[in-house]
Amino acid sequence: MANALPSQAEGRALTDGNRFRILDGLAAAILRHLPATLAILGCILLWQLVVWGFSVPTFMAPGPVDVIKAFGENAGVLWTNFWPTLMEAVLGFIFGNVIAVLLAVWFVYSPLAERAFYPIAVIIKSIPIIALAPILVLLVGNGIAPKIIIAGLICFFPTLVNMVQGLKSASPAMLDLMRILSASNSEIFWKVRLPGSLPFLFAALKIAATSSVMGAIVAEWIGSSYGLGALIIEATYNFRSPLLYATVVIAASLAVVLFFAVSYAESKIVRWKPTTDH
Repeated sequence: MANALPSQAEGRALTDGNRFRILDGLAAAILRHLPATLAILGCILLWQLVVWGFSVPTFMAPGPVDVIKAFGENAGVLWTNFWPTLMEAVLGFIFGNVIAVLLAVWFVYSPLAERAFYPIAVIIKSIPIIALAPILVLLVGNGIAPKIIIAGLICFFPTLVNMVQGLKSASPAMLDLMRILSASNSEIFWKVRLPGSLPFLFAALKIAATSSVMGAIVAEWIGSSYGLGALIIEATYNFRSPLLYATVVIAASLAVVLFFAVSYAESKIVRWKPTTDH
């Protein structure tokens, strides 16, 4: 029994081995992201040098130093307006994608519904969001509802198209095998169609994650007094360029965080991806 327990030296070796694996993983991650990090830092440095070299007025194009100062001077304002935009983007993301997935399932199992309603979805997608926003404000008011709807509409169409394609991508041989085994439609959906559609779905969700932020900000331009979109309008009209750039940086950072959140979820849920022939 005593021999089954690891000795102190073996325990240290296991601990050292785990530590080395963690360090190797961190080093690999750093090396993988090093080119992008250096490119971003290089662009920021070039931006600052151009502003200094050509003596560009701050109200026209502030340098990174001015933008960083704006973060400190307007931290409270930025923080207060960040939360409404985050809520609108996340709720719109959920709303638009859930509706898109449900419609995609309906379309796959009802070709008549697809022929009837798919063109309507295309027509709705073709309407410019900036033109649709005032209509929604008139219909549902000037609260949070039109912002969520607009963010959801931007997410809706890419997910609908990808999900329909994903659900239809199931191998005919696999579908025939499931029917031979007397599988029900629900069993075929959960065991074949849905797992096969996940790579397509997450490809659309990554697009929707960034688009939802854009939709929320565009919606806030139409008669809103809060949110990053409203702050962008206010900073623009008051020639507060450093605050404008700081707000844009926060909006872009939010979109990037949502994108990587979806990518992380994909890495945990999707264990395979469809192969492509070269």
